[in-house]
Amino acid sequence: MNNTLTRRIHRLGAIAVLLFLVTVGGYMVLEQYPFIDALYMAVITFSTVGYGEVHPLSPTGRLFTALIILVGVGTGAYLFGTIAEYIVAGELEGTLKQRRIMRKIETYRDHYILCGYGRIGKQVAEEMRVLGLPFVVVDIDPKIAEHCQRYEVPYIIGDATEDEVLQQAGVKRARGLVAALDTDADNLFAVISARNLNPDMMIVARAIHENVERKFLQAGADRVVSPYTMAAHRIVSLLVRPNVIHFLDTALRSQNLELWLEEVEIMPDSPLVGKTLEEAAIRARTGANILAIIRPSEHRLIDWSPNLRLQAGDILIVLGKREQLEALARLAGDPRLTRPSRWREVVQQISQRND
Repeated sequence: MNNTLTRRIHRLGAIAVLLFLVTVGGYMVLEQYPFIDALYMAVITFSTVGYGEVHPLSPTGRLFTALIILVGVGTGAYLFGTIAEYIVAGELEGTLKQRRIMRKIETYRDHYILCGYGRIGKQVAEEMRVLGLPFVVVDIDPKIAEHCQRYEVPYIIGDATEDEVLQQAGVKRARGLVAALDTDADNLFAVISARNLNPDMMIVARAIHENVERKFLQAGADRVVSPYTMAAHRIVSLLVRPNVIHFLDTALRSQNLELWLEEVEIMPDSPLVGKTLEEAAIRARTGANILAIIRPSEHRLIDWSPNLRLQAGDILIVLGKREQLEALARLAGDPRLTRPSRWREVVQQISQRND
């Protein structure tokens, strides 16, 4: 609809300019007016302000002026009416789109919130999109709307440091939040607000300056990322252990989807709780291989042996095929990997990326 109105405005604008030039030329030819006088007469004729004639008009000149007034007023009224329609239609369309987006966000559970849609934010969004993760973008810049609409990314235009905006993004229902705003101060406020609203969510913050990591952790961030530091670590790792990095990239983002590296959390109602690794027989029952175990209560990787007794909240770092990871997730009671649509979304997104 807006494209049709735009074309109509362009055509009417061209007609109005042509009519104005014809008016100037008409006064110069019919009344022998100098250019400045002809231009002045054209302006007051089109604007209908009611000033007197520069020079007395001949009967032909008066007929010409009357015709120009009728045509000009009609064209101008139509042009301004179309412009008003364009503005109203654009605002209405934008309002309807935003309502649809908000209704979609209201249905989200265990989703992710991406605060900031700059260079880092767009890359984070792309990774989330490829992995089929539900997420909402929050940014104060209205210019992100076009990009988000193009890729069908739900978004909210607003200040991510404000509680009300985060609540619109469903922060109390969210599984995690990424603070990737332009300044450390904004990211810090976003972390504080998010942690107050949802004490249980995972929060990853981007740090621009290296000396602010401690402040982010104190404010409630679970992880702090410095893009420059991470890039340096990766470059060095590629130099000294390229095959390990290749393996991790393949396991984390395998394009053929035969092998995945994932984390599975043991829920309180899982039959694995209270059993030793030997009794759990995870590999025999699911085929997944345990690479490491994280016990959040101890804030560290733990040394594990067949006699280690599993607890609720333990996080298993595992390697396996899709069906093996799904089987382990069901056994552990972790709902994140057992969504039937998740793997289909991943396959579809990566296939589109490869095309």
